Amino acid sequence: MVWPFKPRFSKQIARIEITGAISSGTRKHVLEALKTVEEKKFPALLLRIDSPGGTVGDSQEIYSALKRLRNKMKIVASFGNISASGGVYIGMGAEYIMANPGTITGSIGVILRGNNLERLLDKIGISFKVIKSGPYKDILAFDRELTEPEQNILQELIDISYQQFVQTIAEARSLAVETVKTFADGRIFTGQQALELGVIDRLGTEEDARRWTAELAGLDPEKTPYFNLEERKPLLSRFLPGSRQVSSGIGASIDWLEFEMSTSGLPLWLYRP
Repeated sequence: MVWPFKPRFSKQIARIEITGAISSGTRKHVLEALKTVEEKKFPALLLRIDSPGGTVGDSQEIYSALKRLRNKMKIVASFGNISASGGVYIGMGAEYIMANPGTITGSIGVILRGNNLERLLDKIGISFKVIKSGPYKDILAFDRELTEPEQNILQELIDISYQQFVQTIAEARSLAVETVKTFADGRIFTGQQALELGVIDRLGTEEDARRWTAELAGLDPEKTPYFNLEERKPLLSRFLPGSRQVSSGIGASIDWLEFEMSTSGLPLWLYRP
């Protein structure tokens, strides 16, 4: 059945939630949701971020889409329990940012990790014969140590990505690059400290952020609801929600393992506790 009355989107706030590690799946969901927000002509967007960060490219694409959209509407980012590294980067796409006093944020930096299993492979008698087109084609191979030239190549890659991160924060928060570098060394800090550093604008809960978003859009904070743009769940979980709750812990562990495996050897904006 098609509902005969269209929702009054002009009187509502759109809400998008970003949770967990940022990957290609996150990017796809968020970009689709942002397209809907733009098409429905919402006056404002509340972006809830609860993420330790993730892949560089996916974070940059979400940030770029938010930056473009904020020319058409008010966007407020609300940092939840944790909004670190790539979560911070995405938040820079919002015009305004709010966090809880105890939110874990920061971790501004880049990490790239490979695994060296050379000693283990020697013990069990496994070796690899590699034919390659150039000396660096198997960089970060797991059966040998990095060479010094390879380390230099990867360090330059990391340094460039780091500069992009720092520059984005400096521009978004109207801070000097050198000022950002004083706290962009991988450390984490609280929402209270983030406010003092100029990374966020206010302290408060998500409800405070909702009210602020409504005010910025010229709407009544007491009466303005938000329209939640959720990620579509698998068909089975819609009919059997209980089964998803039982396996949520296992599912989260599997998701994280898949993320670790798929991003091995990639530069990440990710907080690793």
